[in-house]
Amino acid sequence: MRTILPVLCLALLVFSVAIVSASDDVGESVYAKSCAACHDSGVMGAPKVGDKDAWSPLIGEGEDALTQNAIKGTGKMPPKGGNMKLSDDEVKAAVVYMIDKSK
Repeated sequence: MRTILPVLCLALLVFSVAIVSASDDVGESVYAKSCAACHDSGVMGAPKVGDKDAWSPLIGEGEDALTQNAIKGTGKMPPKGGNMKLSDDEVKAAVVYMIDKSK
């Protein structure tokens, strides 16, 4: 029993890291395919990823609020950035990716 617990803890840790890495990969991929056209250039007022000054007040609204804005659309941004094939989870992964790159 004493050896099983450490092995289970290690397995859970590895599994958790794999899930986070997969989510990061999804966010980066969705960003590259569906968000970068506007958020790399700042076209139509889109906050550029990495611009801490532009993102700071947005990040202050919270991840959930930003995700809902991205899903429903806000300002000049259409729902899901115009890619209605994206799932809500994919949009959330892209939002998290942009937040992480803009802190």
